[in-house]
Amino acid sequence: MRFSLGLFFMLVVFNATQVSAQKKEKKRVRMERSLEQDLRYEDVNYLPVIKSVQFYQAKEEQSLPLMTLGGGDQFFLSFDDLRADNRTYYYTIEHCTSDWRSSNLSSIEYIDGLTEDRLYDYKSSVNTLQAYTHYELRFPNEGSMIPKLPGNYLLKVYEDADKARLILTRRFYVLRQDVSVGIKTLPSFNVIKRKENQKLNLEINLGNIQLNNPYQDIKLVVKQNRRDDVQEVLTKPMFVRDGQLIYNNNATLDFDGGNEFRNLDLRSFRLLSGQISASSKDSIRRMSVMLDHDLSQESYSFSYDEDGKFFLRNSDFENSDFEGDYAAVTFTLKTSSPPAANEKIYIAGLFNNFATDGTNEMKYDPDQKQWQGELLLKQGLYHYTYISKINGKEQLNRYDGHHFETGNTYDVFVYYRKSATRWEELIGFGTVNTSSKGPIRD
Repeated sequence: MRFSLGLFFMLVVFNATQVSAQKKEKKRVRMERSLEQDLRYEDVNYLPVIKSVQFYQAKEEQSLPLMTLGGGDQFFLSFDDLRADNRTYYYTIEHCTSDWRSSNLSSIEYIDGLTEDRLYDYKSSVNTLQAYTHYELRFPNEGSMIPKLPGNYLLKVYEDADKARLILTRRFYVLRQDVSVGIKTLPSFNVIKRKENQKLNLEINLGNIQLNNPYQDIKLVVKQNRRDDVQEVLTKPMFVRDGQLIYNNNATLDFDGGNEFRNLDLRSFRLLSGQISASSKDSIRRMSVMLDHDLSQESYSFSYDEDGKFFLRNSDFENSDFEGDYAAVTFTLKTSSPPAANEKIYIAGLFNNFATDGTNEMKYDPDQKQWQGELLLKQGLYHYTYISKINGKEQLNRYDGHHFETGNTYDVFVYYRKSATRWEELIGFGTVNTSSKGPIRD
């Protein structure tokens, strides 16, 4: 009798174990792989569940992702996956042209060491209403993914070693500083725009570089606040002197100064900042930002900002990476006039790479005479602006105003294509900020 009961108990435990294992196996099998995507040579999150992507030179948070060739620098990448499971992600890099197309080189020509590696560092969220898995990566590491050539590069992250199942792509730069860049900022030479624009004059000191044709071999790309939609490409200098290229054409590098970025403090969900007008909680936090106004007719007013950057911070718990929660944040913009025909407005900053797509588009409420949009944001500090498009064409700073006093960051990239080569090298970089703003990220 005792033997029968013991055998029965063993069978029950065995069957329960089998059922549990089958359930786990079914659950594992049900996890759908990420869909295949078409590669874009841009900063892109290919899935809406990929949030809060940070990518910068590891020495300084939210810095431009630029490293010196052979200098031992590293990049830092992190992101959240709202599917909140544990997935196998891989990454690789690709050398690109100055205008962000493939250089069509073999990976062994521009990568030293492994040409593909895996992301091993991940952790599930803790104490959050919105569940997610937080992933991190530092590269290059010894023997893995070390760039051999200067130039533009694209970082690709994808699932299960399948390069078609892209998760995100990010641009970065590898510099060999062969030339120096001199930058002068001054008011616009256009009298009408003198109170609105910021003019740059550039001098490229060639050092030991010997150019066959200075009007063809060098290309300059100048960006305002790291925005692809606010940049200028120069293919010819105004003058060539002994060892210098001079770019001081009055008609070029004359940028709209715009206005300081608007800012939002989401560091605490317990002690709300003064910028939050309403807050509630159901399955997720929901918050409304104080009404933003049309500043196009306002005079310039100085304020500290970070030129569109964002900083993930959490005042409620110790760790911002995996204890930072998300909130559905509603933004409202009241404009001075009704929308133009076929006008669209977007909430933008470096947190979404100044995107203008359905993920950050606002809707106009004719009764309230205001625009409204919602973004899912992680706890932190955000600096943002509103981008207007009419018939698909951007109306720069339409609701921010235009001021030459505005603090902006300008980055200058110098590219060189040697004769008989198939790629462009980044041989010079310079940067300038038109104000002395201090950091406000703590």
